[in-house]
Amino acid sequence: MILPISIGKIIVTPFEIVVKLEGPCMVTMQAASESLTLIGRGANVIACNSGDAKWSIKLDNPAQLEQLAKELGLEIT
Repeated sequence: MILPISIGKIIVTPFEIVVKLEGPCMVTMQAASESLTLIGRGANVIACNSGDAKWSIKLDNPAQLEQLAKELGLEIT
């Protein structure tokens, strides 16, 4: 599944995500689903914590977070 967001896109499989940010920097972040935490309650954030790598990104709306949760099989905290 490809989920467009205002600053790029998120490519989602049941096992991982790849976040590609648009712009001159062309940032790409990848993470296995078991390294992710989906934070709801108005924050709408994907957080990755896998040992040496830590990052987070805010989504545009709660519907995007719900789509990710469904595709990845994760709960929103």
